[in-house]
Amino acid sequence: MKTKKILFLLLIVLNFSCKSQNKKINGVSFVASRDSISDQHINPVLKAQSNYVALMPFGFIRQLSSPEVNHNTSRQWFGETKNGLLQYAKRFQKEKVHLMVKPHIWIGRGQFTGSVKMDSEENWKILEDSYRDFILIYAKAAEDLNAEIFCIGTELEQFVINRPAYWQKLIKEIREVYKGKLTYAANWDEFKRVPFWKDLDFIGIDAYFPLSDKKSPTIAEYELGWKTHKEEIIKVQKEANRPILFTEFGYRSVDFNGKEPWDSNRIEGAINLQAQTDALQAIYNQFWKEEWFAGGFIWKWFHRHDKVGGEKNNRFTPQNKPAEKLLRKLYGL
Repeated sequence: MKTKKILFLLLIVLNFSCKSQNKKINGVSFVASRDSISDQHINPVLKAQSNYVALMPFGFIRQLSSPEVNHNTSRQWFGETKNGLLQYAKRFQKEKVHLMVKPHIWIGRGQFTGSVKMDSEENWKILEDSYRDFILIYAKAAEDLNAEIFCIGTELEQFVINRPAYWQKLIKEIREVYKGKLTYAANWDEFKRVPFWKDLDFIGIDAYFPLSDKKSPTIAEYELGWKTHKEEIIKVQKEANRPILFTEFGYRSVDFNGKEPWDSNRIEGAINLQAQTDALQAIYNQFWKEEWFAGGFIWKWFHRHDKVGGEKNNRFTPQNKPAEKLLRKLYGL
């Protein structure tokens, strides 16, 4: 009888262990602000059943051809700096929320980071040294925080394609100071050409794939739009033998949100709360049960929960919309 009890307890432990290991990353992209954060800013994230946050310090480049990355300055918002990252991270860790540290670059006038490209070898070297300083500061901070994941870059296609040897060396330098798992956040139309997936732990994709030209697709129509993209994702996943992580995913609460899901231009009206929830349900249906899929981080979540989103908002955030209720349900499964 005693042996049976021991075996029964072992089975319970093993079952719990397997469930823990299979738990997906149910994350939110927590937007840096000018303020420090407190429990009132964290509680809505906990209520959304999120077990991870992506924290996003920033570096700034004046224009696409500029080689200098300015970062960690007094002119930045608190949350965009190293001290801000540390403060945010420790508050979330206090509540047992896991971390991905995901540094971003902002280009003057909001130009696309994937187009950063230098016009001379001299400027490439300046950019490489400047970016190395920027990224190693946050890699070291991620190590000090025991952050589970560190993202080595976000949507930097031309930089990656034109300087592959630099990135191979940079990954080795990052691993010398950071012992957790690494990813890179490739844009949805970039991930097939990233040369270093086998050197990382996750294939990171900012998953703004075009899915439908319809004004308000059904869940089934969104899922049909995933077919070709999913096949391409699986092909890259098998070649690199690394799990897929959606470093960003999400949809606006607006008409035609499946046509160009990356579009963040400000437009008035055309609010479509149902389209946002249906698109989220479809991406969950297509990916969250796949063994090779690690999870993802919804774009995006603001600290002042009571002041953002709502049913008159057509932006990406799910906050205070039907999409937030759905997210809570899906992340709680």
